[in-house]
Amino acid sequence: MSAAEVPTTARIAAVRNSLQPSERRVADLIVDDPDAVIELTAQQLADRVGVGRSTVVRACQTFGYRGYPQLRVALAAERGRRPAPTSDAGDGALGGIRSAIDRIADDLRAATSLLDADGVDAAVEAVVGARRLLVVASGLSAPVATDLAMRLTAVGRPAETLGDPIGQQIAARHLSADDVCVVISGSGANEASLRAAQAARAAGARVIAVTSFMASPLTERADLSLVLASGGTFRDELEHTSRIAHAVFAEAFVDAVARARAGEADLSRERVLEILSDNLGDAG
Repeated sequence: MSAAEVPTTARIAAVRNSLQPSERRVADLIVDDPDAVIELTAQQLADRVGVGRSTVVRACQTFGYRGYPQLRVALAAERGRRPAPTSDAGDGALGGIRSAIDRIADDLRAATSLLDADGVDAAVEAVVGARRLLVVASGLSAPVATDLAMRLTAVGRPAETLGDPIGQQIAARHLSADDVCVVISGSGANEASLRAAQAARAAGARVIAVTSFMASPLTERADLSLVLASGGTFRDELEHTSRIAHAVFAEAFVDAVARARAGEADLSRERVLEILSDNLGDAG
């Protein structure tokens, strides 16, 4: 997806952490309620969030638009591309589950819009060529790190992960210039993950960040950042703090690593299947 095709709301959400507080209020309203913003003038938007009109214009320029009219047009185009909501989700718990899955599927379409081919290729090359590979994360991102490390190991690219934050920092500090540390943090501001990233840098290892924001304490510490766009609103992130996009990306990234390793990954998968077969009970 080219830069011009990056959804406006995803682009704004990705730079939110780097904005001034007044511009951040503008960004939050745009991402949380784009349908309403399309109908507002710059002054009306400014009045609604309690800033000056010049702040709205400056924020739009920060987002990559000449001014507010261009942002409104981009928002309208984005809303026009969104699929119409399904009307057969049904009532009750199942209906709510179906609606949630539809929303997640829609959001995932924008997940890779901020990635560039060269950056992803560089990350795959670094992971494939690393002497040691350490994957770290804390909080809600921890299961993603565990899954990524397990899947990489299964395709023959051994990866280490530890659950204890202090253990992560110790392991990171024992890396070398031939090693890679992948740090997963949606916010890019998790203190334990930042300490692990800093420890890896101090050891001379290459740090790859998987995150949701283009500017954050983590991206400042990383040699390479893979930013996954958040298709939902900022309110969604506060309420659900979903790491689904990161989990889906991790699985697809492992496939890319396996393709880069060609026959070696196929042999590794055959060995994994042998082990799985040996551990299946006759009753199954």
